[in-house]
Amino acid sequence: MSGDVTIHLDGVPRRVPAGVTLAAALCNLEHLAFRRDLGGGPRAPLCGMGTCFECRLSVDGVAGTRACLIEVHEGMRVELTR
Repeated sequence: MSGDVTIHLDGVPRRVPAGVTLAAALCNLEHLAFRRDLGGGPRAPLCGMGTCFECRLSVDGVAGTRACLIEVHEGMRVELTR
């Protein structure tokens, strides 16, 4: 698939390349902190293949979704875990 799709990142529409993982799209948007640890420190993707669980966030209302394992789609709603 080519072109761009619109995702909604914390309620803000953002255009991202179609056919990429959500983790790649967010990194391209320079959103490198996907969630916060218990101490408030930023966490971001580490492995890129679903093993480390560091890229968990809420996608289309499903908490704990691993961003490195799903492809972006038109209208996707993404909430960064705080």
